[in-house]
Amino acid sequence: MKKISHLSAVAALALLPLTLQAVPAESLREAVQRAVVSNPEVQARWHAYLAAEEEQDVARGGYFPRVDLTAGIGRERQSDPGIADRNYTRRGATLSLNQMVYDGFATQSEVARLGHAKLTRYFEILDASESVAGETVRAYADVLRYRDLVQLAQENFLRHKEVFDQIEERASAGVGRRVDLEQAGGRLALAESNLLTEASNLHDVSSRYQRLVGELPGDTLQPIGRLAEQLPPSVADALRLAYEGHPAFHAAVESVRAATEEAKGKEAAYQPRVDLRARQSVDYNTDGVDGRHGDSVVELVMNFNLFKGGSDRATVRQFAQRLNQAKDLRDKSCRDIRQTLSIAYNDVQRLAEQLKYLNQHQLSISKAREAYRKQFDIGQRTLLDLLDTENEYFQARRAYVNGDYDHKVAEARTLGGMGKLLPSLQVAREDLPALSDLAKEREAVAPSAACPAEAPEPSAVLKLLGQAKPAAVAAPAPEPKAESVASDLADATAKWAAAWAAKDYDAYRAFYGKDFVPAEGQSMAAWEKQRRVRLAKQGNISVGVAELRVEKLGPDVAATVFRQTYRANDYQDVVVKRLEWARVDGQWRIQREIAE
Repeated sequence: MKKISHLSAVAALALLPLTLQAVPAESLREAVQRAVVSNPEVQARWHAYLAAEEEQDVARGGYFPRVDLTAGIGRERQSDPGIADRNYTRRGATLSLNQMVYDGFATQSEVARLGHAKLTRYFEILDASESVAGETVRAYADVLRYRDLVQLAQENFLRHKEVFDQIEERASAGVGRRVDLEQAGGRLALAESNLLTEASNLHDVSSRYQRLVGELPGDTLQPIGRLAEQLPPSVADALRLAYEGHPAFHAAVESVRAATEEAKGKEAAYQPRVDLRARQSVDYNTDGVDGRHGDSVVELVMNFNLFKGGSDRATVRQFAQRLNQAKDLRDKSCRDIRQTLSIAYNDVQRLAEQLKYLNQHQLSISKAREAYRKQFDIGQRTLLDLLDTENEYFQARRAYVNGDYDHKVAEARTLGGMGKLLPSLQVAREDLPALSDLAKEREAVAPSAACPAEAPEPSAVLKLLGQAKPAAVAAPAPEPKAESVASDLADATAKWAAAWAAKDYDAYRAFYGKDFVPAEGQSMAAWEKQRRVRLAKQGNISVGVAELRVEKLGPDVAATVFRQTYRANDYQDVVVKRLEWARVDGQWRIQREIAE
């Protein structure tokens, strides 16, 4: 068995660089933070955003006058009939100013377009960060996964080695069959191969981790905590959250708005352009005349193109089609998000159920394995029975480890599909401005206009499993009557509006639960700061609630939908407001607030 021992040494050496060269990453949050800050893909999006900021400033320059200074000096030779040639040294300077007065709102549309383009780049940073965070979570989980699988493969190899040594001892003593030794040797070689395979997989995922984070994984990584507590109760709720806050969807929406402004800007070609021009020039020795020559001009100049071969009309039609293209890409983004999130959410449920059976499988096989071992020692089981149960035990443990890590990754995929993975890990770029600083009154997005928050029902297998469960289960607690829920929520909504109108921040804030998630990816700190500033403004606030209806979403979960009329000294609006509530310790608290 020298060959097998040699292979064991190779497997150990394959793992050695992973421990000698590694830099510790203490937790998943720290690994994701490093990836988001240093990953080249995210950095490329960051610099694209900075470039978009400067590009908008370039367009704003069209509002300001252009001032040019031109100066020159040179020799001039003049030849006229009947007169001797003359040479002059001419010099002069011209100061000119050109101020756009009217350009058909082309500059205004361009500034607005680039403002939306800047927001597109902003959301692309968030989307790239969410993507890299998701890949980092997967790589982190895979490193832990294959470290566990290497450990299992090592234990499996040692178990097979123990059986092989026992059979070899029997064969040497003449009480065992040679064919059993060959069979045990073959299974031992397979166990060795499995160990090398897992070691190779660990090497590969460690390289993937290094690509994302920039460093090798540490010798010890903290386990990944459960994220299930942060998932919505249903896939429909998850989809609504995704439409409200997923950066890829909002980037597509801003692209549509940018295309709209660009299409409007092209219609400026149908309008005249008016410029105010001023010019002051001083020349010496020009046109063969010695001395100083001055010229001062102030004029209002209009340029109105009357015919251009139909190119302006074609340009307008061209950018109208580009607007349609942007809308199609927005709808595609919505459908992609819906598919990805629906699959991830279903995987969380499926794997959570599957883990129960995988755990039961490995526990049962563990008991059978010990029984087979004892029966083999007294001759009641064959060697093949013993080796088969060892292999099944190894595969059962391996399946459970894979299922456990797949479940954790599925939870991260679900949060990423909603655009909430970074907030759930409390990871953010410190140099990234808040969305409220970029767009003070950003128009709300109506998710249903893109694609409805619907998903396929659970598979028939899950339904059958649910039907197959024992009927003797505890009776659920009686749900509160619908009339009581509607009355309580109507009263809570009225008190919420009254606290807002009274500018009582503490009373207003108390209506929001600890799990409240602000809309459009805004952080909780930024939301609280914004609310404090608004309530601290001078003047009265009026908040009207009308046409209120209550939607029952589940046990202790409901929503109020109403027409909200808001009036303040400097701003007023009328929106359809949706407040989603959850009953916590007998009190209704707001979990989400959506303006449609």
